[in-house]
Amino acid sequence: MSDSVRAVVQTGPRKMEVREFPRPVIGADDGLLRVEANGICGSDVETYKGHMSMGRGDFIPGHEPMGIIEEIGDRAAERWGVQVGDRVALEVIVPCRACAKCLTGRYQACPNRTLGHGVTGIDVAPSLFGGFAEHLYVTPNSVLHKIDKTIPAEIAVMFNPLGAGVRWAVHLGGIGLGDTVVVLGAGQRGIASVIAAKAAGAGTVIVTGLEADAHKLALAREFGADHTVVVGEGGEDVVERVREITDGEMADVVLELTPMAAGPVTDALKAARHGGTVVLAGLKGGREIPLSTDLIINRALVVKGAFGVDFAGQEAAIALIESGRFPLEKLHTHTFGLDDTALAIETLAGEVPGESPVHVSVHPNLSA
Repeated sequence: MSDSVRAVVQTGPRKMEVREFPRPVIGADDGLLRVEANGICGSDVETYKGHMSMGRGDFIPGHEPMGIIEEIGDRAAERWGVQVGDRVALEVIVPCRACAKCLTGRYQACPNRTLGHGVTGIDVAPSLFGGFAEHLYVTPNSVLHKIDKTIPAEIAVMFNPLGAGVRWAVHLGGIGLGDTVVVLGAGQRGIASVIAAKAAGAGTVIVTGLEADAHKLALAREFGADHTVVVGEGGEDVVERVREITDGEMADVVLELTPMAAGPVTDALKAARHGGTVVLAGLKGGREIPLSTDLIINRALVVKGAFGVDFAGQEAAIALIESGRFPLEKLHTHTFGLDDTALAIETLAGEVPGESPVHVSVHPNLSA
């Protein structure tokens, strides 16, 4: 057993380096995770590029960690219902578990949280809070989810994007039997939303993507999308296509999942039917986005902001993964070791010529 842990530290935009940290000493209330895999999402890309704030100093990224419990204290094992050898996934947020918001199920809004996986600076002991590391420190208030160990790691680690699809499409969007759904954005969370929408009984699912997203749109169709629309320069007008497909009825639910782009927000509002629901989940890097509030008022729209994934979303996603109902292996395209974390992020960002990424993950102990 090594006394040190290798981890990737982000020190600035496009600046990452592998460092060694002391292996944490585990007490009665905490634990240590041997990280099997950590998925990469669009926010990792934007943070890596410097488009999203890094006002936290140097930190170990990786907010979708999953792995095997290697050490755990007696009280922690009892509290979480896990033991050494169990596979678990961790949520980003580490809530206090005691305030009014936590006790009423709104732990994502906990005002007392100071830690988070993949976001806490290395100046906070014992530094190992991110998933791009051989081991991750499981602080006492962490939120854990058990996952079947027989599922390949690259599929099991999809708990977060699939959880996003479940929460955004079903729990926030309210998709039900026969509904028409538009998903703006064909990334891993867009495809996950297609899976969730179809599992919830959606009748017609329409997905948009750029010309460069042809492979993702093809996957979306494999997972149940009824129509795909190529947008962007030289592409189609998504609002008009939705009008044609629905005979003017428009969509019951629209999910806006595109990163950084402003135009799709207005498209989302226009593609929804009168009284429809629009879920906004695509981060825009802190920029102000032009918004026609008259569209919301005159169309009587319900507009919801989607902040991450909550406990219910992740539990439902894990149940879908464990069911084997969907061929999720088709979504996973790239596996990287710890030393190639920057390349993994650049691959997901579409910056590596000749690669067609969808789901990308880092496996810190790949060569261990």
